[in-house]
Amino acid sequence: MAATTATLPQAYGPHLPALPDWLNNGDNAWQMTAATLVGIQSMPGLVILYASIVKKKWAVNSAFMALYAFAAVLILWVLVGYRLAFGDRLLPMWGRAAPALGQKYLVRRARLPSSARYRDDGLLETPAHEPFYPMATLVYFQFQFAAITMILLAGSVLGRMNIRAWMAFVPLWLIFSYTVGAFSLWGGGFLYQWGVIDYSGGYVIHLSSGIAGFTAAYWVGPRLKSDRERFSPNNVLLMLAGAGLLWMGWSGFNGGAPYAANIDASVAILNTNICAATSLLIWTSLDVTFFGKPSVIGAVQGMMTGLACITPGAGVVESWAAIVMGILSGSIPWFSMMILHKKSSLFQKVDDTLGVFHTHAVAGLLGGLLTGLLAEPGLCNLVLPIPNLRGAFYGGSGRVQFLKQIVAALFVIGWNILSTTIICLGIKLVMPLRMPDEQLIIGDDAVHGEEAYALWGDGEKYEPTRHGWNSSSSHPEEIMAPSPYINGSSGVTINL
Repeated sequence: MAATTATLPQAYGPHLPALPDWLNNGDNAWQMTAATLVGIQSMPGLVILYASIVKKKWAVNSAFMALYAFAAVLILWVLVGYRLAFGDRLLPMWGRAAPALGQKYLVRRARLPSSARYRDDGLLETPAHEPFYPMATLVYFQFQFAAITMILLAGSVLGRMNIRAWMAFVPLWLIFSYTVGAFSLWGGGFLYQWGVIDYSGGYVIHLSSGIAGFTAAYWVGPRLKSDRERFSPNNVLLMLAGAGLLWMGWSGFNGGAPYAANIDASVAILNTNICAATSLLIWTSLDVTFFGKPSVIGAVQGMMTGLACITPGAGVVESWAAIVMGILSGSIPWFSMMILHKKSSLFQKVDDTLGVFHTHAVAGLLGGLLTGLLAEPGLCNLVLPIPNLRGAFYGGSGRVQFLKQIVAALFVIGWNILSTTIICLGIKLVMPLRMPDEQLIIGDDAVHGEEAYALWGDGEKYEPTRHGWNSSSSHPEEIMAPSPYINGSSGVTINL
């Protein structure tokens, strides 16, 4: 035995403190990989998608809003956010604030202290969940979910929100809205204790981002009339690249939710892809049926609604149920976006730039309710710490599960409307939520002093000195005049 141990690489030697008895190398490797896949959905996935799906003059601003949110959420998360969402219980819907930065905290075995479940008589029914890797891995994994929620929300206010107001909004919404939903449903809060199923964020992420985005869009106000009437993507192929990163990254999104590289992770990944593909095909079929042409943008929307819909039940429904969910997620959000949106005065009044309400709020709510119907008892027992959970279609205790899913959805909707409204009105006391019309007319050049595309002959005005380039031409007319609008790093102005 000693000889066998001596042949091990030093990194796996039993004397190393970096390899405690409780550490499972495979689970740790998968969880960090899953976290990184979720991170790729945001950086660069949604950054690329947002920059490409908007009008050319808003490409930089849209990408920057996502980039800023990703960085800001990380710092707030380790300072206070993680333990508000997953720390010791302070209130039925909130954890106790504390940093997640100390060495002793991060290198110990991961544990969700509030995930312990107690019976009505006070006796412990289910112990706190303890994955086989360090707290540092769990903090990083959960950060990615917080970040992508914020970036999804940004899709509702692209093309007009004051960038300084956005920079204030991000930390406030993370602390006072996201952490409440996360603790209530995932961290041991009252909805978790009650037995609500949200496998990987249909409510915590999609319903909350869709409702909060729609609420924020109401308070920020609309884009310019010209932008609302014509807001074509500036690069459809690059938009598809961002969408592809989003789809492939979802394997980490739902595959990492069991906190281990186990059987349920495999089921969740397969179901995720089945539902997304089905939803895309249904959405495209409806576009062809009613509009005569398959839309690439529509296909991307269908992909998103499928991914959002399967998320609350990815690891607890059978694969045939994933197809059913894909059929409904490709048709019901299509109807709300393509038909109901045009007939509703509320939807016409609120300028939800990318239709986040339809693609995430409607799809996330649909997925949560369908999970209450279709959650399979055997799969629930594989991954959920609360015993005897099942969907209503499976009888028994599942008869009340659908009701629980409805109540949880109402709480998430109500809290996000309230918290987002208070945050927006508070910021409005200090600074305007919407850019002035002068900036809205120009776009990126006025807001950032930068433009996404500086192509020769595309009508831009180029200032050589600001790019470190000096022309030796004896013909001054060959040098483009500087932009009068910017104080930033480039001199590009593209009038649309």
